[in-house]
Amino acid sequence: MNRVNRWVWGIPVLLVLQIVVLLAMGRPPICTCGTIRLWENSPLSPETSQQLFDWYTFSHIVHGFLFYGAIRLVFRHRLSVWQALLIAMGIEIGWEILENTPFVIEAYRQQALAQGYVGDSTLNSVMDTFSMMAGFAVARRVPVWASVALVLVLELAAAYAIHDNLTLNVLNFIYPIDAITEWQSQIQPAPPPQTE
Repeated sequence: MNRVNRWVWGIPVLLVLQIVVLLAMGRPPICTCGTIRLWENSPLSPETSQQLFDWYTFSHIVHGFLFYGAIRLVFRHRLSVWQALLIAMGIEIGWEILENTPFVIEAYRQQALAQGYVGDSTLNSVMDTFSMMAGFAVARRVPVWASVALVLVLELAAAYAIHDNLTLNVLNFIYPIDAITEWQSQIQPAPPPQTE
């Protein structure tokens, strides 16, 4: 077995580890609503962080850009791309597990947009990891200026659409700012789907 193949095997191993740990923590496999949908549009929906993707997917794509840049900066290309990806996955999966602990869930609930947050479904959490991997793959292929531009576009799009993004999320988690909380409180719940 060549060197590349040996490292590639780490990808499914880490994903299985993520799934096993989340399920052991009591995270539901899929949305507790019983359905699987591609996209949840409202940040105030109880299905946010339960379905495959939502506006917070953008943050996980940004993670991939940031992890790629940081790992390349620290290790100066001494790692193969597969080794760098496994480090990024380890960080992302570690965060996904920590994010779903009662302490972090409760800390998120203090934020205006996450008052009803109950944590991620296992499926959503794994898709967050895949989203990070997608960001990592794009960052590897595009010039630095394009990575910076894409991160700004993703952050600004989420800020415009839902008054939240990775930057605001981290800032509010560490040091809540009243003006941001008030701005985020202006988001209205999505109307319920109309039935015929």
